[in-house]
Amino acid sequence: MTKRGEFEIFLAVAPGLESALAIEARALGFKGARTVPGGVTVRGGWSEVWRANLDIRGTGRVVAPIGAFPASHLAQLDKRAHQLPWADVLRPDVPVRVEATCKASRIYHSGAAVERVEKAIRDRLGAPIDAAADVTVRVRIEGDLCSIGVDTSGELLHKRGHKEAVTKAPMRETMASLFLRQCNYNGREPVLDPMCGSGTFVIEAAEIALGLKPGRTRSFAFEQLATFDAAAWQSLKDAPPRNSSAAAAAPDLRFYGSDRDAGAITSSRANAERAGVSAMTVFQQLMVSEIVPPPGPPGLVIANPPYGTRIGDKTQLQPLYRALGQTLMSRFSGWRVGIITSEAPLARATGLPFQPQTAPVSHGGLRVSLFRTGPLP
Repeated sequence: MTKRGEFEIFLAVAPGLESALAIEARALGFKGARTVPGGVTVRGGWSEVWRANLDIRGTGRVVAPIGAFPASHLAQLDKRAHQLPWADVLRPDVPVRVEATCKASRIYHSGAAVERVEKAIRDRLGAPIDAAADVTVRVRIEGDLCSIGVDTSGELLHKRGHKEAVTKAPMRETMASLFLRQCNYNGREPVLDPMCGSGTFVIEAAEIALGLKPGRTRSFAFEQLATFDAAAWQSLKDAPPRNSSAAAAAPDLRFYGSDRDAGAITSSRANAERAGVSAMTVFQQLMVSEIVPPPGPPGLVIANPPYGTRIGDKTQLQPLYRALGQTLMSRFSGWRVGIITSEAPLARATGLPFQPQTAPVSHGGLRVSLFRTGPLP
């Protein structure tokens, strides 16, 4: 791969959310979006790599290719790795770390694969190898094919750069944005989270409505690559969002979060302030049974309640889910509902008229699903 031209860019996502991420990538104008296990591939050059990190809400990592070749043994890996155009992508003055995975391959020792690639980088480029480096070269050996890419994101992309206060069992912003998308949220309706924790759903919804770029306040690993152009990057950051809902958002549109825990409300307010959306968000300390629809048109209620496997016994949570369902059915006519849980029996305890559940998604070591309704009667 050279510095110019198009190549295949990999957008990582939790398995089960690939289709939702592909829809987002297409909506943002990325070409050739197609789903693959654990992610989506799109085609573009380095400006698309930068824009993917800046604009796409649902991906956790953006990987650009350095090269791919057949390798059935370590000597072959060593030889082919030395032939890659490392200087086209990496800088000799920037430390690099190497990580490898091996699957169904005769090269089964990932540590040995890492050593060969590290040696190639040192020999060909002279860049220092450092286990704590911000730039990561990712080696994937599957069967007899070795694919090598560079992680252009650095820290995972759910770290937007403004969420400092975190409550127990938080949902990643990247995942929350895709669950909002699966609930057909478009930035033009109110959103209410009655178990808001640190405010992730509420803040994501407000940012989408305002057309704020998710990567606007953080740095990325690609800023330390040989392909980086600071002026072009600044132009991308200054450009208006491609599919902003901000122009259509009503000036009085608000996003609501509540939680029984006072500390969660304090955290949510602080996070919303850092994100620049405090004027559009309202957080209150309330029990689930106390929530009422805010003034204005109906919208979306979305919640990530406790599952039982992370807080207490599942059977003790049934009254909470039942109270949530009763409150929504009695007061939230016309509102849609999305509930994320690992336990279908708990979802059913709400008594809500759910549509078929979505594909399960890995979250915090559990398999969770989104349970959705249409507008409530």
